[in-house]
Amino acid sequence: MTVIHHVRPHARRGAFRTLAEALRAADHQDEIRVAAGEYPERLLIDRAVTLVAEEGPGTVRLTPVTPGLPALELSASATLNGVTVLGADPTRPLLLVTAGTTDLRDCDIAGGRVEVVRAASLRVTRSVVREAALAGVHADTTGTVWLADALVTDVEGTGIVLSGATTAHLTDSTVRAVGGSGVRVRGEATVTMRRCAVDGPGRNGLLVEERAAVLVDGCRVKDAAAEAVRVLGSSPRAADDGTGGVRITGGEVSGAGAAGILAAGTADVLVSTCSVHDSGAAGVSADGGARLELVDCRIADSHTSGVVVRGSARAVLADTTVRGAEGNGILVGDRAEVRVTGGIVRRTAYSAVHVAGEATAEIIALRVEDTPEHGIGATERARLTVEDCRLIACGLSGLHVDGYAAATVDGMTVRRGRNGVTAQSQGGVTIRHARIVDVERAGLTCGPGTSPELTGCQVSGAGTAGFVVAERAAPTLHDCSVSGSTGSGMVVAEGGDPTVVRLTVRDTGKNGLFVGEGGNGRYADCVLSATGYPAVYVGRGARPVLRDLLVTDAGEDFSADEGAEPEVERCASRGVEKAVWPAARASSARAASPSGAARGAAGVDGAAEVAAVTADGSVDVDGREAVPVENLEDLLAELDVLVGLERVKHDVASLVKLMRMVRRREDAGLAAPPLSRHLVFAGNPGTGKTTVARLYGRILAAVGLLARGHLVEADRSSLVGEYVGHTGPKTQRVFEEAMGGVLFIDEAYSLTPAAGSNDFGHEAIATLVKLMEDHRDSVVVIVAGYPEEMEHFIDSNPGLASRFSRTLLFEDYDTGELVNIVEHQAEAHQYRLTDPAREALMAYFEATPRGERFGNGRTARQTFQSMTERQAYRVAEMTAVPDESDLITLRPQDLPEWP
Repeated sequence: MTVIHHVRPHARRGAFRTLAEALRAADHQDEIRVAAGEYPERLLIDRAVTLVAEEGPGTVRLTPVTPGLPALELSASATLNGVTVLGADPTRPLLLVTAGTTDLRDCDIAGGRVEVVRAASLRVTRSVVREAALAGVHADTTGTVWLADALVTDVEGTGIVLSGATTAHLTDSTVRAVGGSGVRVRGEATVTMRRCAVDGPGRNGLLVEERAAVLVDGCRVKDAAAEAVRVLGSSPRAADDGTGGVRITGGEVSGAGAAGILAAGTADVLVSTCSVHDSGAAGVSADGGARLELVDCRIADSHTSGVVVRGSARAVLADTTVRGAEGNGILVGDRAEVRVTGGIVRRTAYSAVHVAGEATAEIIALRVEDTPEHGIGATERARLTVEDCRLIACGLSGLHVDGYAAATVDGMTVRRGRNGVTAQSQGGVTIRHARIVDVERAGLTCGPGTSPELTGCQVSGAGTAGFVVAERAAPTLHDCSVSGSTGSGMVVAEGGDPTVVRLTVRDTGKNGLFVGEGGNGRYADCVLSATGYPAVYVGRGARPVLRDLLVTDAGEDFSADEGAEPEVERCASRGVEKAVWPAARASSARAASPSGAARGAAGVDGAAEVAAVTADGSVDVDGREAVPVENLEDLLAELDVLVGLERVKHDVASLVKLMRMVRRREDAGLAAPPLSRHLVFAGNPGTGKTTVARLYGRILAAVGLLARGHLVEADRSSLVGEYVGHTGPKTQRVFEEAMGGVLFIDEAYSLTPAAGSNDFGHEAIATLVKLMEDHRDSVVVIVAGYPEEMEHFIDSNPGLASRFSRTLLFEDYDTGELVNIVEHQAEAHQYRLTDPAREALMAYFEATPRGERFGNGRTARQTFQSMTERQAYRVAEMTAVPDESDLITLRPQDLPEWP
């Protein structure tokens, strides 16, 4: 039973005069109610009692009688409610907790620190700790510390120190006006901070050291004199649940005197959905052997770079925005490793991304905007990988590589700015499928002595030249194109020695190909059209090899200075006013779309697909059978008459509009938008997936985006081999059959075997993904199957999700649509249904189970076939000679047995 004791210094009876007297009389769970006043005592609370300020918070003031000793020492689970504890020596503990759990509610602790040791615990609610010297709260315990709606303020040293094996939970609490760090976590402490604020600390807002683990959720750190968050060490994050390390979620870091967030030493830091702005140095920095991950963060207005990764640190940036940095947006140096996926870097003072030293950077789907220098730059011996990035309005180059840096680019768009790409590195540079649009100077420059490899690169609207090959450069170009260049399509300087295969140049203000004095190179299977100057110019002393070049629609095909020594083989002209080369035969022209624009496609083995438009409008591709060029409107009408599939028809019509726009942009010399033509057809069997796939290929051919538009059907048995080394070539052969058309893979999910099985399906998928990327403009791949299984299939390989971004859902046919299919079949085969037969058919399909064995349109066609067979038996058994009506009429009795 709880006993209530009263402390009233001036009471004559019924109360204790001092707190010490009341404590000696109290038992466990008793309550001591203290009257207003000042109590100069040194108390040792060794039992579970509750001290309550009888007249409310602030009315009871406890002061120490011996300077330098705690006013209050607690070795039991006691509660203080509304009590003020005032100390005289800020450097000493004012409240010492040595055992049990001390609960402070609405208390004011001033003039010394709260210290928790041994195995003790502390709970602080709606209380203030102030005017301490070394720390406001110091816990070195195996117990737990809770702070809720607490305030730690006016501390000369650190606001809160949590060390040893302490477990701490800080919620809705504030640390301000401290000379040192706001919160310091060290040892093996485990700390959770939620909705807390650290304002204006003299050093760091949060300092984490050694092997501590900290979760910061929705907190604010403002105006720290040094780094807002400084992590020098932490426990590593667990791979299974992500616990451990330092995890910062949400919240805001602002106004730091140094970096907003610094990870160094052995730190392991994850920051997500956090805003970091107005940092005196980098917004976020990683150094030493730190591990850093930024997810969906916003880093703004850093006084140096937005994100800095140096030393041997490893960092991952996902969907993070960096803007307004006074240095680089992302700076990577030394031996650091960085992976960037998604996100935006804009309005930086220096290059948006700069990779130097021996650092490694992988940058995927990043958007860069408005930098006065390079969008992405790599120098020294850095290693850079770029995939599907967009670099817009860069003052120097969209991509710049120099020194001995190595760079691999697969999919990149550079728009506006001074230069598109400048490859000046002596290291290996490989660029595939880069689009460079509307740059002031050169689209892609190969610097002196370099030898980059360029495949499928497109330049449109360059101010001076599409491709520039500097002195002694020896690049390799395959399947590249230039359109709308104010100057020449390609310029080769003295000593330049490029290898160029299947280059297309059109609509240039000057030459299509300019080989300057002393230039060299080998140029094969190129098409140059609508050039302002002679399509090919060769300067004095130049020795280029020109094979199988075609010039169309130009004033002049070839011009050479005296002393030029070109080697010309099988070059031709068509529609050229002043032709030096012979007229082209129809069979030597590139594959042409119905609009007449020259196009080319590389086969699986790297050879060009050469085609010509014949007199009857068909297209002959490398000697393959002629495929008529069909009318788009007729094909759309053919799609429209299919039974049902309303959602699919709408989706295909929308795709056609997009594709026509893409083709118009290409014909106008503009870059095509990123549009994946590959599709997922999700639906149950018999819903028309193969029929629509066949029409889709013919539609793409009519639009001019496929050379033939034919359909090649495949399944697991067509693609997967039976032994090691068999699957790749097998898949490649099927893919090659589909060149210029559609590869339709039914039940594609069967390529993903059960987990742990020894199966070659994954090899087939990997081979398909690579072939789709290598020949993205030559083949459309459609994968089909049950909706749920197709979702698992797409998720089985990261490359599939990026290439199959659009799913068409084929819904099951309803009863009326199934009857319509039967009627269409009857009409096509010269039968007709009586009205009673139609009604019976409706009832038949209504009663048909719609389980896994139900075949939709296939069931309808099988039903029609069964009806014709039963009708034939019925008519054969007629005694009278059947007339024409008997032969073509289907009646109710011709339906098969009820399901």
